[in-house]
Amino acid sequence: MNRTTMRESAFKLIYSLEIQKQDNLKEQIDLYFESENIENKPAKDYIEDAVLGIEKHKEDIVGLIEKNLKSDWKIERISKIDLAILKLAIYEIQYKEIPFKVVINEAVELAKKYGEDSSKNFVNGMLASIVNK
Repeated sequence: MNRTTMRESAFKLIYSLEIQKQDNLKEQIDLYFESENIENKPAKDYIEDAVLGIEKHKEDIVGLIEKNLKSDWKIERISKIDLAILKLAIYEIQYKEIPFKVVINEAVELAKKYGEDSSKNFVNGMLASIVNK
């Protein structure tokens, strides 16, 4: 499983957690691994780190999203898909040593695949704004 596939799997889990709002993250992660037949240790480590890291730094990540929204926008207006992509990308940019150009490119690809027509531009613009600050 390559990094792009791992990132896509992490995104899917983060998105499902956005929808479900479950409390026991560790249990949800284990259920996800089981349901998706993920047995690759590096993939499991990456996905678990991303989900738990986003939860740990949730206030900072959401704060960055809110600060970079247009003044008439609220975070509730962002689609759950775009929000999940942004959370994962911001976590990787802020807390992991992954080049921001790689993270933004991967996030835009996820937005193209799973989001609406405007998602790729929105995600790209938000992440560019965050990186530039």
